[in-house]
Amino acid sequence: MSNLPEPAPVVRLPDGTYAYADHLPAPIQPTPGPQVIHQHIHQAPPDRTVQRIALGSGIGAGTVAAGVYFGPLLVGALTAIAANLALLAFLAVAMTWGVVSVVKSIGGADGANAARNVGKAAKVLRRR
Repeated sequence: MSNLPEPAPVVRLPDGTYAYADHLPAPIQPTPGPQVIHQHIHQAPPDRTVQRIALGSGIGAGTVAAGVYFGPLLVGALTAIAANLALLAFLAVAMTWGVVSVVKSIGGADGANAARNVGKAAKVLRRR
């Protein structure tokens, strides 16, 4: 009637537990002669320097994972800061040049002296 296979006979083991007869361990077969063991001998153990450097002494994988995660974030933040500072420096140079050009073109001798003073002040600021 059913399509299920016929169950295997149940056997009681010496320790008192029950097991299916088809799941019993295979009996140990004695070997006919001496067993040959292939042993590979290395000159030195594998080098684990990279793992030791990565994990350090006493720090765990969580610290390494945090470094892997936050390292690129830190680089990105520093790059963004550097880009902002570069833009501000460019704007300062452009505005100084514009002020000097306007003062030179508008004022006569007084304008030239004022432009020289602005130029000297800019040089002093750049040295700091």
